[in-house]
Amino acid sequence: MGDAGIVRNRAKIEAAIANAKAAVAMADADESLTELLWGFAPDPADRPAPRSMADVPASTPESAAMAKELKRRGFRFVGPTTAYALMQACGLVNDHLAGCCAR
Repeated sequence: MGDAGIVRNRAKIEAAIANAKAAVAMADADESLTELLWGFAPDPADRPAPRSMADVPASTPESAAMAKELKRRGFRFVGPTTAYALMQACGLVNDHLAGCCAR
């Protein structure tokens, strides 16, 4: 808590520990966190490329469902917006704008 270089919010620190325990519990039960997360990936054919940043959602029905399932499994600090950010970061959705070289 005294290190200015890291998160110092007690609730977030406790959530990180709880999330690690939830991930270990899944592994101990021979469940794959990767498979769970990818199970919420929408069909890319159903998602046209956004034309502007205003077209990029903050959350989706899939991210809401993911957050709900993660919470059910003991994960914390995982609302629909955080779940959608995870989907973007892990490549479950491609929100690069139409015409972007990375798309």
